[in-house]
Amino acid sequence: MIKPKYLKAGDTIGVIAPSSQVTEGKQQLVYNKLTQMGFKVKMGKSCYENYGYLSGTDEVRAKDLNDMFLDKEVDGIICIRGGYGTPRILELLDYEGIKNNPKVFMGYSDITALHIVMNQLCNLVTFHGPMAASDMIGNFSDFSKESMFKAIGKAEAVGLLENPQGEEIETLNGGVVEGEIIGGNLSLIVATIGSQYEIDTKGKIFFIEEVEEQPYRIDRMLTQLRLAGKFDDAAGIVLGDWNGCDCPAQTGEYEDSLTLRQVFEDIVVPVGKPTIFNLKSGHCEPKITIPFGVKARLDADKKELRILESATK
Repeated sequence: MIKPKYLKAGDTIGVIAPSSQVTEGKQQLVYNKLTQMGFKVKMGKSCYENYGYLSGTDEVRAKDLNDMFLDKEVDGIICIRGGYGTPRILELLDYEGIKNNPKVFMGYSDITALHIVMNQLCNLVTFHGPMAASDMIGNFSDFSKESMFKAIGKAEAVGLLENPQGEEIETLNGGVVEGEIIGGNLSLIVATIGSQYEIDTKGKIFFIEEVEEQPYRIDRMLTQLRLAGKFDDAAGIVLGDWNGCDCPAQTGEYEDSLTLRQVFEDIVVPVGKPTIFNLKSGHCEPKITIPFGVKARLDADKKELRILESATK
């Protein structure tokens, strides 16, 4: 895998909006926050655009991403938010240009589609971590900030990924495995199935998270992954944060429902792969930054996930 250079104070961060738009005024807050953190900032055109539920047309959003990778002044790229839109630009990306200009690239949620293609088509290490408007200008905790800089701010292995105090990791299946860690948001991973950008989990530690989906919908998407062989192919499974996914009573769609834990036990546990649950990475605060594409060790018996190699150089 190709590793980007680590980021340091004085480097230039490119901010792009490859998914949904941000409300007016947040662009300046993002600029100010990243500046306060010690970076120079270059805001992409997509951050100011609006095309329905998207931050600009597909062409604008794709060009912004391509240009930021090709721009020699830009040292790293952070997505301003998720939402929806990245699957629409996958056919417009300059994969050779991205591969030949490796940079720290960070985001989560809808950004999952970009993690998958950059990992698989560009052999580039990327970072499942905070986004500029969604996280950094709000209640951005010291825990989240330290986890982020531990991953992108030094050329050292992150080591053990530890949850915030009071959040316990659970073992669903025991066992110890090693492999590259990949994955992201469940809805986006499922959206790649059957396409040329389909996620490849063979021999990998497969990380999954989701937000505000009812248990039956989680069931449907996990079942699709199981039927597609993605759990069988994986070396191990890490179930991250599932914010708002265990509250079926609020919607009234079903008077009776399985719990999220029952869904995992019905669909994921029988696969028999080492599996842990409740690693606090995803749509949560505080959150752990996970480098994708680097070797990791999952010790489900000890409820531990450890990153074994540096994600940057």
